[in-house]
Amino acid sequence: MAVDVIEDQDGARIVRVLAPLTEADVLALRAGDRVRLNGVIWTARDAAHARLAALDEAGEEWPFPAEGAILYYAGPTPTRPGQVIGSAGPTTASRMDSLTEMTLRHGVKAVMGKGERGSEVRAALREHRAVALAAIGGLGAILARSITSSEVVAFGELGTEAIRRLEVSDFPAVVVHDAHGGDLYADARSHWRAASA
Repeated sequence: MAVDVIEDQDGARIVRVLAPLTEADVLALRAGDRVRLNGVIWTARDAAHARLAALDEAGEEWPFPAEGAILYYAGPTPTRPGQVIGSAGPTTASRMDSLTEMTLRHGVKAVMGKGERGSEVRAALREHRAVALAAIGGLGAILARSITSSEVVAFGELGTEAIRRLEVSDFPAVVVHDAHGGDLYADARSHWRAASA
């Protein structure tokens, strides 16, 4: 199993995750888990998603192995000399809502951006046994420190929106929507209402 709980205090879990993911890995994750991603993840933003949709419609193969993949909604800034990658912060995840079910159908097991996802995406996560992760916006330069290699693998003409293969080491994120219907945002709103009553 590629999911390992490294700390569990007061109900808050820190979980080390090795990508690519299996279904069992995904089912072991819960909304609210703080994860440290390791292995290979793939960047894909709006323009790359549009290209993937065109390939899907044409019945053509995708340019990366989607089975078990983690898709990171990021478009890194240009790399400076001596760096592996530029700033690599997340973009707003809901911008990919209309195409998320397609990526899950291809075998993607985790999607990562910032912010919560729509009801259709949450239903698709349950159906396809996948999770939505959130990375912290505004920390792109810090997140880049967890990226140990970066390579453009498709759609290089899209510049920052090209698909990249990233190798990561303890890349920090949190599970916001799990495969069981768990919803960190809904839990936080309920907690806030109860505390305000």
